[in-house]
Parts: sequence; structure tokens; C-alpha cells
Amino acid sequence: MKYSGRGGGTTWGLVGWCAGILLLLVGMPLAARGRLPETLATHWSGSGEADSSMSLWAAALFPALLWAVLVAGLAVASRHTGPQSRGPVRGWTAVTLAAGGVFLVGVQASVTRANLDRSDWREAGSVTGGVVATVVVAAAAGALAWLATRRSPAAPGRAAGGPSMDLPEGQRLVWFSRTSNPWLQLTSAVTGLVALAAVVAAMGGLAETIPALTLVVPLVLASVLVLSCASVQARVGEEGLRVSFGPLGWPARRWALQDIEVARVEHRTPAQVGGWGYRLSGLGTTVMLRRGECLVVRVKGKDFAVSVDDAERGAALLNSLGAKSPR
Repeated sequence: MKYSGRGGGTTWGLVGWCAGILLLLVGMPLAARGRLPETLATHWSGSGEADSSMSLWAAALFPALLWAVLVAGLAVASRHTGPQSRGPVRGWTAVTLAAGGVFLVGVQASVTRANLDRSDWREAGSVTGGVVATVVVAAAAGALAWLATRRSPAAPGRAAGGPSMDLPEGQRLVWFSRTSNPWLQLTSAVTGLVALAAVVAAMGGLAETIPALTLVVPLVLASVLVLSCASVQARVGEEGLRVSFGPLGWPARRWALQDIEVARVEHRTPAQVGGWGYRLSGLGTTVMLRRGECLVVRVKGKDFAVSVDDAERGAALLNSLGAKSPR
């Protein structure tokens, strides 16, 4: 079994997420300071009445400090983890950052909204509904992060010298490859953070709900569409070729071995296929995430290409498996 891929774009995505959450935590109460009392209610009793407070600056900086400590701790833990457990650590790091960031931002929005247009912090409204909704959304964000960071297991590969290879009897060979485009991931992250800021502004009472939602819907759609085209995974096995998109591996396209006429490797550039992402051109369909070698398969007289690393080995395995498969 062979696995290859690139993970540099993930790092930039995490950096953008951490920076965006930090800006939201600090900027939210400061943006509404003209409508907030000098001292904000920051704690509520079981009956729903405010019983503790902080100054405006302390209320803005305290959750940001918690976030900074959390991020720093996760960075140190990840740095000092051995290679054997690095995959699970990355998964839990993403879960913690996703759930923790959403939770802190949601709580900050609830606190800001409860204090909005109050002359004294003791008159602050309840935060129960906002906190409950925040916990639910944070749990969902953590679950999505866990699914997005799952990886197929890696194992040593077997060298191939051309478009075909000898298949040992009684053994099953599988080839994996993954590629991502950090610029597309960054674009998706920025668009998503702007949508999150609009939602938080509506939750905190800093913007009208209907106009905010009108802005959020197209931004979320754009973020999801760009993210789904920012990374690709290719898998070759006895069932054929499977190409999946995005961090969740969905959607996906599949071709059975008996349907693939031939597999080859071509060098393609964005200029040849008309840009980045999922492109249709005179060369057929191309998933272009980086210039260079692409795995190309011909099915029913049409070409499908995907820019992944180690494309020659994938093409060799596809051709060899196809030669043994009944047409």
C-alpha cells in the first residue's frame, strides 16, 4: 500500500482560524462599546441574574487570553509528540480548536448581547439561551473537525518503473495520494470567518438579523464550495479509482476497473485547463490544485485528470489491475 500527499495548506488554515477567533473575541465588545456600560456582567447565578462583572477591556481580553493559552498549549503538545501518534494528536488538535473557538466566540457574543444598551451591569439580561445554542454548535464543529482530519493509514510502498507493474499473487495493493492548495484553503477560511463574524454580530445585537443572514448565506455557500475544491484525495485499488474532494472526502467520483480504458501521466498547468479547481476544457475534466504531473484516466473516450503526487505509480497500478480485470 502506498500513501503520499501534502499537508502544508492545513497549517495555514489553522493559523487563519486562530487569528480570526482572536480578532472576534477582542473586537466584538470593543465594536459595541458605545452601547455597553463601563463594567460588563460576566457571570450569572443559577436564577439567571448577573452576580459578577469585569471592566470592558478585561471582558474583551480575558477570553482572548484563554484562547491564546489554549492555542499555545496545543502547539507545544503537537510539537513534542512522536511520529507514531501524530495523526491522532492532529485530529484532537483540530477538534479542540474548532469546538473551543466556536464556544468562546459564542459565549462572548452572548455576554455582549446581554449587556447591550444597559446602564448598569446588574441589569444585564440572561445568557442561558445563547450559551445552550453555543454548546450545540461547538459540539457540531468539533465533530466536523474530527471527520475532516481522519486519514487513511500509511504503509511502505512498492516501486514501479513504468505505466504497469508486476502484481504479486495473493496480495492486494492499494495506492493513495492527496494534494491541497493552500491559497484556496485560505480563501475559504477568510470567507468563512467573515460569515462567522456576521453571525456573531447578529447574535451580539450589533447588526440587524435579516441583513446579516442575507450576507451570511452566500458567504457560507462560497466558503463550502471553495473548500470542497481546495483538496483532493485519489485512491486506486481492486474496485477501481476513487477521487474524493474536500476535507470530508465528499463528494466523490468513482470509476470501475473495467470502465477505464487506460491510465497515464501528463504534465498540466492552470493556463492549459483554464484556472484552478474543477475545470472543464478541451483536455477534458481536470482537478487542478498545483501545476505538474497529473493522473489521467480515459473513460468512454473522455479524459479525467487530477493533479496528485506520485501519479506514475497510481497509473501503473490502475493499468496492471485493469489488465487482470475482465472487460
